[in-house]
Amino acid sequence: MSSPARRALITGITGQDGSYLADLLLERGYAVWGLVRRSGDGAGWRVAHLADKVTFVEGDVLDQGSLIRALEESQPHEIYHLAAQSFVGRSFREPAHTIEVTGLGTLRMLEAMRMVCPKARLFQASSSEMFGNYTGTVSPSGPFSPRSPYGAAKVLAHNLAVNYREAYGLFVVCGVMFNHESPRRGAEFVTRKVAAAAARIAAGSTEPLYIGNLDARRDWGWAPDYVAGMHAMLQQNTPEDHLLATGSAHSVRELCEQAFAAVDLDWEPHTQVDPAFFRPAEIDVLIGDPAPAEHALGWERTRDFSGLVRGLVEAEVARLRSPGL
Repeated sequence: MSSPARRALITGITGQDGSYLADLLLERGYAVWGLVRRSGDGAGWRVAHLADKVTFVEGDVLDQGSLIRALEESQPHEIYHLAAQSFVGRSFREPAHTIEVTGLGTLRMLEAMRMVCPKARLFQASSSEMFGNYTGTVSPSGPFSPRSPYGAAKVLAHNLAVNYREAYGLFVVCGVMFNHESPRRGAEFVTRKVAAAAARIAAGSTEPLYIGNLDARRDWGWAPDYVAGMHAMLQQNTPEDHLLATGSAHSVRELCEQAFAAVDLDWEPHTQVDPAFFRPAEIDVLIGDPAPAEHALGWERTRDFSGLVRGLVEAEVARLRSPGL
């Protein structure tokens, strides 16, 4: 007689990472539950293919009672807490909302776990934005110097996760993830925005790409690789935080160059710098060291920067040809 499937609950399942994580867990034989809000944000297209494969439960990280009910219903072995207000630019416009959802939402989930299923394992999605402009060696424990309300909210969530692990003996791990991208990224994120503009202009559009700081450098990886890292962290014998990154940084300028080159165009005539897209407090460079996670988890990456950008543009070209994608 086969053993029952492991059960996992994913908050933020309608986001980029949540949808890829659901794909991975289903492939590995899990029974998957996904937390969704009654008033969605239009992101359901990412999980449309999961309609008959995932059990969706209604809940909101702003409502602890709904989190308790979701945990009672799903009785998960593993919880992947990905729900957040994750767009840095928006966090400057809506700082209180960002702290409430991204920071205190994590507290509500940790408290619900402590009350309902303290033997479960929880992954907390931490962020490289917590480091701010620090350019020395960083680790999952800092040093933290956030440059946005989003980064500050993630520091709060990260520290709460560590505190609940230490105070209550919960199996909680934090994955400090550097930028990771895919065709399922939100349209407001710079990688998707640049790739979509390259595809649109190659198809004949005369509308330029309006962009912010071309000199900002980021450590960009491939999102499906990062959700594999999340899963690996919860399979370890002891809870240990890890940093997921590629170890190399590329500028927004390089992103534009490679995206337009993928459709045989020169990026500069089609691009205009717009101060409206500059952050009030910018981070000049973010880069992480993947070696510890590679060693401890056997974590590997399947795409380099060039392959990532080319894949993003190809996906946007396909979307123009088949808008339903």
